[in-house]
Amino acid sequence: MKPHHAKQILLLLLTTLLLPSCVSPRIIRIEVTTTPAPTTIPSPRSNPWPKETWERTSPESQGMDSNVLIEMLKSIENEGTEIEALVVVRNGYIVLDATVFPFSITPDARHNVYSCTKSVLSILIGIAIEKGYIEGVDQTVLSFFTDKPAANMDMRKENMTLEHLLTMTTGLNCRDSYLYRWDGVYQMRSSPDWVQFVLDLPMVEEPGSYFEYCNGASFLLSAILHEATGVSALEFAQEHLFRPLRISDLQWPSNPEGISIGYSDLQLRPADMAKIGYLYLNEGVWDGEQIVPSAWVRDSTHKYISATLQEGYGYQWWVDVSGIYMALGYGGQYIVVVPEEDLVVVFVSDLAEEDFYVPDQFLHRYILPSIKSSEPLPEDQRATTLLRLYRQALQDR
Repeated sequence: MKPHHAKQILLLLLTTLLLPSCVSPRIIRIEVTTTPAPTTIPSPRSNPWPKETWERTSPESQGMDSNVLIEMLKSIENEGTEIEALVVVRNGYIVLDATVFPFSITPDARHNVYSCTKSVLSILIGIAIEKGYIEGVDQTVLSFFTDKPAANMDMRKENMTLEHLLTMTTGLNCRDSYLYRWDGVYQMRSSPDWVQFVLDLPMVEEPGSYFEYCNGASFLLSAILHEATGVSALEFAQEHLFRPLRISDLQWPSNPEGISIGYSDLQLRPADMAKIGYLYLNEGVWDGEQIVPSAWVRDSTHKYISATLQEGYGYQWWVDVSGIYMALGYGGQYIVVVPEEDLVVVFVSDLAEEDFYVPDQFLHRYILPSIKSSEPLPEDQRATTLLRLYRQALQDR
């Protein structure tokens, strides 16, 4: 079809379906297809398991209102929000995935998930404990590094445990979060020995008493995993996490000593980020296999202490008192799990600091309100078509 013919067809379709005030002036290319939707929502035991790709279906078939999701896409379009991709999964089906130009040029491209890396690392620690490589969360940090005597020693540092690293309650004077413009991270990265740098930091609080976001703590978790298993976090993850989930298109760099950068820099595709959330939604089970101990999933997503970016913090997961938990990364990377609604939501973004909570706002303003029932809704062909039109508009903008 010639481009000007496609434009004419699209404009006619928009005129038919939309009120004039809703028509976007941009030129959109769209092909509309109809996929039969399931007549019933599967029970949790029969929900589909994504392999290399996810099964897709209409929002209505999973009890969600397409019209509300349309309003979200319109908001992303009209406000120029730097959301690059989003994935909404309910009952194991993708009901909406959208990519925004220029990210949409390669919609399956990897994206740096930044501090969502921390949540993935927490999963690996749980697996390592279950497999006997690590004794448990009460094991002291210094016991893993007997060949690295630490400076600024006192009883507080001697008593610092793996759980204190996991919950960001180390008591260390990290000063490496956004509150300090990541000064401590830059110092660590320029040091000849990253592990030694973190171990040498002075103590300012009793471990377990105070939440202080610390990238160095997450790096130590990666170093501990390396010490305990004899392989990098990446190698351990490839065998015990990524391969069972059929995640193969990824990158996870290491520091000069070969230790995976545990606090950031893992690169995943948006659809594979959703697999991480879906694994936890199913309490660590994947296609009949217990990948992560269910007790670890519950412990990881339990609020241990009041935090900053969200109300609480678990084991490298942010926790909401409503029962929602999430992995969060710089620039607006979100993996959100809503167990009560059998829902996983992923946002990939390039947001300014002041816009960091835009995905959270979209979640509560549009995605959660779009859930109308635990049963299928009547199919709405008009809304389904509009949803595809706006999805394509973002892809082509």
